[in-house]
Amino acid sequence: MTGALFSASEAAAILFGVFFTLLILRIPVAFALGLACLPLFYFEPRLGTMMLAQETFNAYNSFILLAVPFFLLTANLMSVGGITDRLVTLSRSLVGSWPGSLAQINVVLSVFFAGISGSSTADAASQSKIFIDAQTKEGYDLSFSIAITAVSAVLAVVIPPSILMIVWGGLISTSIGALYLAGVIPGLLIAGAQMATVHIYAVRRGYPTYPRSSFRQLLCALWVSIPALMTPFIIVGGILLGWFTATESACVAVLYSAVLSIVVYREMGPHLLYKALLDTGRLASVALFCIGTASAFGWLLAYYRIPQELLANVSTWGMGAIGVGFFIAFVFLVVGCFLDAIPAIIIVGTVLEPLAKSVDMHPVQFAIVSIVSLAFGLVTPPYGLCLMISCAVAGVPLRFAIKDTLIMLVPMMLVLAAMIVWPEIPLFLPRLLVPEMLK
Repeated sequence: MTGALFSASEAAAILFGVFFTLLILRIPVAFALGLACLPLFYFEPRLGTMMLAQETFNAYNSFILLAVPFFLLTANLMSVGGITDRLVTLSRSLVGSWPGSLAQINVVLSVFFAGISGSSTADAASQSKIFIDAQTKEGYDLSFSIAITAVSAVLAVVIPPSILMIVWGGLISTSIGALYLAGVIPGLLIAGAQMATVHIYAVRRGYPTYPRSSFRQLLCALWVSIPALMTPFIIVGGILLGWFTATESACVAVLYSAVLSIVVYREMGPHLLYKALLDTGRLASVALFCIGTASAFGWLLAYYRIPQELLANVSTWGMGAIGVGFFIAFVFLVVGCFLDAIPAIIIVGTVLEPLAKSVDMHPVQFAIVSIVSLAFGLVTPPYGLCLMISCAVAGVPLRFAIKDTLIMLVPMMLVLAAMIVWPEIPLFLPRLLVPEMLK
């Protein structure tokens, strides 16, 4: 930038150099992002250290971000209010007779949970407490139990409603309703890939299988779960029909979950409600703090025109839409290993958006490919937050479950590749149901 003290390359070296140095020193990501900004804000004559606070606050001054704590609260209300227990029963009735029954139930429950909460970390925390110990008691290997619990939790950021889709839609001006529909087929394909992997493991290692549930048992399980299963239809349907915005849908999800837990299932009292609110406050504060400092980081990238410098050479490679798709996926796969998904969207998503536009890659396909790629980072070291949570619940180090986790990611990678080669996979439902949202 003309008149700036630092060139784009110097500013990038300072920003990323300080940031990765702090990560190596095990400084939390949110703090590392903010501290990496300070040298430039301090030394650049046109800026000032108070701009860090100003840009952080500007990120919080967003109506759409209110959806983040509300969806987290929905997930916590589900866990303490008996909703999760009903969905476990339904999952067992559906896939309990398949090889590796309890692990299959784990995946199916993640699909149901993803359709309500939108938070992978909440899914990983609750499912780890439910399944890891139960699976090992039934003869499953501990590393496998940890891996499938962590890997299935990533479905929550792909299947709507997804917090990452809300952040993406608010940042890059993409229809959240279209993103919600675009995530359905990829999410179900990833779930199918995970269940196929469980089947292979179960057959080779002789994992136990439950007796088949009777049709009556299935109907009973479905009947008591119908109120909980209505949640995603209320959230997504309400947005598509124009009844409420994404943020308002999160509020509706909280109210609906509270009514189910208190009035319908009658399993949540004042003590459990307080626990859900407290856990939500802790999770939301971390997520929102990351958004604030990442926005300041992203503002500096824009100020020094670092994205344009980074992409100057890439645009000359002559890649088509498929080549750019694989490049975008690769960048997010690498970044997701080191950075939380929300700041990665804010920083990297805005950097790669012009590249996607240059090859006429549809914004919705660009968003879904990026979000799915980032989902891998939730279970890959050194970040791997979902894997960290599952290992912490099991009381083992992260490296204990790495091998099984990486094996389970292979079929998921094939789904990601298919989404890049065939854009209709994410775009089919939006084009079928809400084509006006794709314009």
